[in-house]
Amino acid sequence: MSAPALVAAIGWALLDFVWQGALIGCATAVALTLLRNARPETRYAAACAGLLLCLAWPAAQLILALQAGPDTAVAGSALRGAAADVRAGAGGGLPAWLGSHLTLLVGAWAACSGALALRMGLGLLWIGRAARGRHSDPAWQARLSGLAARCGVGRAVRLCIVDNLSSPVTAGWWRPVVLVPAALVSGMPPQLLEALLAHELGHVRRHDYLVNLLQNVIETLLFYHPAVWWISRRIRSERELIADDIAARTLGEPRRLALALSELERLQFSTHHLAQAANGGDLMTRIKRLLRPDTQALNWKAAIPVLGLAAICGACAQAPSAPPADRAPAMANADAPAPTTRAVIDFNSCAKPVYPQTELAANHQGTVTMSFRTEADGSISASRVDKSSGFPSLDDAALTALAKCRFKPAVPDGQLVSSWVPVKYVWTTQ
Repeated sequence: MSAPALVAAIGWALLDFVWQGALIGCATAVALTLLRNARPETRYAAACAGLLLCLAWPAAQLILALQAGPDTAVAGSALRGAAADVRAGAGGGLPAWLGSHLTLLVGAWAACSGALALRMGLGLLWIGRAARGRHSDPAWQARLSGLAARCGVGRAVRLCIVDNLSSPVTAGWWRPVVLVPAALVSGMPPQLLEALLAHELGHVRRHDYLVNLLQNVIETLLFYHPAVWWISRRIRSERELIADDIAARTLGEPRRLALALSELERLQFSTHHLAQAANGGDLMTRIKRLLRPDTQALNWKAAIPVLGLAAICGACAQAPSAPPADRAPAMANADAPAPTTRAVIDFNSCAKPVYPQTELAANHQGTVTMSFRTEADGSISASRVDKSSGFPSLDDAALTALAKCRFKPAVPDGQLVSSWVPVKYVWTTQ
């Protein structure tokens, strides 16, 4: 596939994710609202499913677009279909403008994603460098190993004391390491620091480091959509609640963990997103949950707008990308009853028109409007060009290729009839 076609496929996938991400975000918000009193593991799974769908939907659309070719608007590409319809008709519009500036948009997206990827890479390098430090404490290492056994962590977990760190964090998957600020080792009561270490071991037990890396990758690729950041933030919040529960069960003292978190809140530690930290999420909410677990009442004022937006996004997703077809040509059989269900072309029954090489080399583009006489059995008995694209070879290529297609015939009142069907085909090099 040519570079312009690849840029176009990537551009339309990114643009269509604007409404796709809004729909996924609304659906995730509804699911989390319904699961507000469920276990954190259940809400965590729902949020993770939403974030994975944010990656899978545009990825699937991109793959289909690359397979279909540059001249075809694949299913799910609403903006691309709208842009083709605008180009085929009179006037312009936002979809057409976006289509003519895809190279600029994709370039800006690539630059921003590259900057975020570089930032993530530098953060991982810093964490890896800190994790290779030799400064440790045998007594705390023995205490951490004992906690790991109680938490059900079968792998060896290394303790590393770091000077320029604000809060304990966990890094690594195969050889996990817990980075502990030197200030906490010397300044925090041992029983509170032990509670924070138990929280970190909860992340190790659930392999949260790998999930968090995937989150960062999705945030890097789809940074422009607020729904991605909101869902990712909810994942981190639920993940912290799960680690709190593991630590509370291991210690047998939820109050001790709450006191440790309260100390973190007092010291106002910063958040590290490339590793798992004990101070993630809303600390005050976590403290209250540990001390006084309670059910959450449904806030209908917040739920109604979410449901309304979800309905709107669903309607937009189901709307056809092409406008209603023009009325049948005047030469159609006047005696035949007007079809209540018009004939529809089956593009899977024929090959896509091949762009003439001479026209492609000259960058000739245009829209040809044709009409096909379809019979009751779906075959084509006649065809003609109603409006030329301005280039006869493009008209002939489109007419010849689409004349080999089959149609689903018109069905007025349950009876198959013959009819003339208008078809527009857009030739574009983008």
